[in-house]
Amino acid sequence: MKMRAEKNNKQSIRKVIKSDFKRNYILYIIFIPVIVYYVIFCYKPMYGAIIAFKDYQPSLGIWDSPWVGFEHFKNFFANPDFVRILRNTVVISVASIIFGFPAPIILALLFNELKIPKLKSASQTISYIPHFISLVVVCGLIKDFVSQGGIIYQIVSSISGNTAGLLSRAECFVPIYIISDIWQEVGWGSIIYLAALAGIDQELYEAAKIDGAGKWNQMVHVTLPGIAPTIIIMFILRIGNLLTVGYEKIILLYNPLIYETSDVISSYVYRVGFAQQNWSYSSAVGLLNSVVNFIILIIANNISSRVSETSLW
Repeated sequence: MKMRAEKNNKQSIRKVIKSDFKRNYILYIIFIPVIVYYVIFCYKPMYGAIIAFKDYQPSLGIWDSPWVGFEHFKNFFANPDFVRILRNTVVISVASIIFGFPAPIILALLFNELKIPKLKSASQTISYIPHFISLVVVCGLIKDFVSQGGIIYQIVSSISGNTAGLLSRAECFVPIYIISDIWQEVGWGSIIYLAALAGIDQELYEAAKIDGAGKWNQMVHVTLPGIAPTIIIMFILRIGNLLTVGYEKIILLYNPLIYETSDVISSYVYRVGFAQQNWSYSSAVGLLNSVVNFIILIIANNISSRVSETSLW
């Protein structure tokens, strides 16, 4: 009886899938390029992670290169730069969460209070523009503004009295990175929160007004609870990238004078892998970084599901 029930369940599942495919075959066809993209560019390259456990030599290929096990991981932990690189990565990432994560939420709330459609549309468009500017151009602007003679340099030097260029001072790198990152991404990041705000039932605001709630109380008791699930999901995803700080901007801005605060895991992997051509070692560091991020994501998701009943799965 049990085997017969399992067989009937499998047949019913097949029928459901078959009928759904017949109804929505166009959507399945449209989805094929997405699957192909992820298979080719996301999952297939994972095969190359095996070189993290080998002494990879291009002339021998991946399979014929000698195995070294966890030697590269041990070397990374024993590296005198390990503590500095990990500290810089965590500091920049945590600072981005503290100051950068709330920024698009606040901006979306401000946009939501604009009642003039043209002003609201123009403000949103202006805030989106920095996201589409090339990162090379953005970093060039940052260097011009903070170098000697730049407007930001002149303001800071007049206040502090220090005449050294800001990008030659290790203590200035993190603020420069965080502030410029917020400027570039705050508008684009607010889009998802604006979409969440649009889904809030307007009758809740009417009920709050009848109860005598002002704008602040409406935001606290209606708006924020309404977008709380979106905020939690985005926060979990951000926590899952705690040790991921993009190397592109770091490499375009840093220099040996400020490695003390600017060198992070991704820039270290880039420098070791490409400049020193130590592919196995850099792959080991990158793989370790991904595994740690995955573990943090799992933990954050489980905590969220227990505390707020909102999670990724």
